[in-house]
Amino acid sequence: MGKVAVGAAVVCAAAVCAAAALVVRHRMRSSGKWARAMAIVKEFEEKCGTPLGKLRQVADAMTVEMHAGLASEGGSKLKMLISYVDNLPTGNEKGLFYALDLGGTNFRVLRVQLGGQGKHIINQEFDEVAIPRHLMTGTAALAKFVATESEGFHPAPGRQRELGFTFSFPVRQLSISSGTLIKWTKGFDIEDAVGQDVVGELTKAMDKIGLDMRVSALVNDTIGTLAGGRYCNQDVIAGVILGTGTNAAYVERAHAIPKWHDLLPKSGEMVINMEWGNFRSSHLPLTEYDQALDDDSLNPGEQIFEKIISGMYLGDIVRRVLCRMAEEAAFFGDTVPPKLRIPLILRTPDMSAMHHDKSSDLRVVGSKLKDVLEISNTSLKMRKVVVELCDIVASRGARLSAAGILGILKKLDTIRDGEKQKSVIGIDGGLYEHYTEFRTCLESTLKELLGKEVAENIVIEHSNDGSGAGAALLAASHSQYVGVEES
Repeated sequence: MGKVAVGAAVVCAAAVCAAAALVVRHRMRSSGKWARAMAIVKEFEEKCGTPLGKLRQVADAMTVEMHAGLASEGGSKLKMLISYVDNLPTGNEKGLFYALDLGGTNFRVLRVQLGGQGKHIINQEFDEVAIPRHLMTGTAALAKFVATESEGFHPAPGRQRELGFTFSFPVRQLSISSGTLIKWTKGFDIEDAVGQDVVGELTKAMDKIGLDMRVSALVNDTIGTLAGGRYCNQDVIAGVILGTGTNAAYVERAHAIPKWHDLLPKSGEMVINMEWGNFRSSHLPLTEYDQALDDDSLNPGEQIFEKIISGMYLGDIVRRVLCRMAEEAAFFGDTVPPKLRIPLILRTPDMSAMHHDKSSDLRVVGSKLKDVLEISNTSLKMRKVVVELCDIVASRGARLSAAGILGILKKLDTIRDGEKQKSVIGIDGGLYEHYTEFRTCLESTLKELLGKEVAENIVIEHSNDGSGAGAALLAASHSQYVGVEES
């Protein structure tokens, strides 16, 4: 072989070796980055852990806070607000009632016609408008709804139309039909409303446009859910909302409320609005991502339970973990996708769709990452990790929700072995209704916590549209015409 040929062979061999070395180094770097990404996922999963022992600690802490909140105002992070609802629907209510529902993403107006014993709801219609910035928006929708009614829906001479007003934010109730706004939650922040009597403001708005209607009941969506459930099933003892936000309400024995100083109601019962979204405990499995989410929120330090179990926030927790993986492990390539840095851009419905993806190539996950976050060309391996993160976040939220329900059952002492009385929990909200993995996990976790024998007597029911129909039903059970014969 000539010198030139030998030299060429040596150069070629060196080039091959260099290229091989580059490939090895690239693989090592890629392997190192992937290992770092998986370490972030593993650490997150461990910090989100909810073994049964921890869940029981959370439930016990919830029960303790319930006692403290009933003992005195300000005695607990759980406000345990007295709702003045002492007459839940029985199924015998009759007549025409309305509901105005301000709770999540819109203002809804409902009309419900009740047929009395055995007939229940015989007609129900509704309309809705976009999120208002003042009560006039919803009042105008209500007036329009009434103006288009046929003669068959007109009230009897001398009678007012009666309305249940669902206002799903913390309110200090002054009576069944009045209360002042304590604070906004769920991202709302409308000026000049805090401290105002929301029924007074609504009544002024109705008077201004000549709408003759009386607010018979001011409730939140959780109490509406409880009322709607009780109307159909007298074994319902609590209502839970798992949607954009979260809350719980339950039926308490009036004599078990030390801070209640008025005459005991004839029914001997009082519905308590827990405001459980504000629950917090050292036993909650919080992570640095939860802390960052809280720091960036409109209400830092508050609504901690809500921020780890409700629909407004779950998708954003997933986004925050993915963002860290992108920053520290180049999970999506050498640059961090800009949209991955935008808070709340990944909504929980997107997360749910990815979590439920059963296709072999996880194409739904791929399309969501592309459409929502503008992340293209993801591998199947990467998509599986995204699904795993969705599962970690949803499972933690669902299992903690079950622990909260257990806390209520413990407070009411309804979980004794051998107890044969059915106790029903009515649950409403888009998270529970549409996120199948979340719902299934919640229900199976509660059964696991209760044990087989006790679980047979604790029933979870979907209380559909409690926030709307439930408010109308409470207007009926607290009507100014109760006991007055129909004319």
